[in-house]
Amino acid sequence: METVILCGGRGSRISEETDVRPKPMIEINGRPILWHLMKCYERFGHINFTLALGYKAEVIKDYFLHFHMRNSDLTVNLGTGECASISTPTEKWRINLMDTGEHTLTGGRTLRLGSQLRPKGTFMLTYGDGLSNININDLIAFHKSHGKLATITAVRPTARFGELTLDGDSVKNFAEKPQSSLGWINGGFFVFEPELFDYISGDETVLEKEPLEQIAHEGQLCAFKHEGFWQCMDTMRDKLLLETLAQQPKAPWLEG
Repeated sequence: METVILCGGRGSRISEETDVRPKPMIEINGRPILWHLMKCYERFGHINFTLALGYKAEVIKDYFLHFHMRNSDLTVNLGTGECASISTPTEKWRINLMDTGEHTLTGGRTLRLGSQLRPKGTFMLTYGDGLSNININDLIAFHKSHGKLATITAVRPTARFGELTLDGDSVKNFAEKPQSSLGWINGGFFVFEPELFDYISGDETVLEKEPLEQIAHEGQLCAFKHEGFWQCMDTMRDKLLLETLAQQPKAPWLEG
């Protein structure tokens, strides 16, 4: 099954990094967050990716074009110019790098891939700036079980501040940055049937607006509830948090 990753946005809320590179190429522990995200899918046997590129697309193209060389041990013969790999990367990914326009919105980027994705049937889609230990195969099984057009992953992120339970002026419970109990949000790990493309009108369409709102109105959108780890990277605070987590013996997005 194909996995689409939306990689074309400008990431203006983390412009300290995105002035020189697209957001999915911001490094976490020496590797782009995009690499970490693809590892999340690889854990469950999914190695076919289509990257919807836009802003600074050439940076992502260059990374994967030279990936083998940069991640291998090499022998170089300076006399002949010959170069041979001594070791090779473990990643066996097949990657389509598709330029979907610098200013195209999320729905438009998806629509531009329609001719490629429609014949393949069911596909997955996510954003290029979030990590999770979601069980991808459980997500797919859930999608197939309900037979609807779309599945969205619902998550409850960690609260930014300590959470208080009050009874009048008395604090009955204090939890420092717990998982939010305020409700579920869009976690960005989707499964779609190709009929999705019929709901997208063009480049200016925001996937999360008219298409998903209409699909939900028609009763064709189901939520896969994920209670485990999930973290997006919207700000430098988020990046630094992910850096800290990546330095653990095993990053939490690769656990479970």
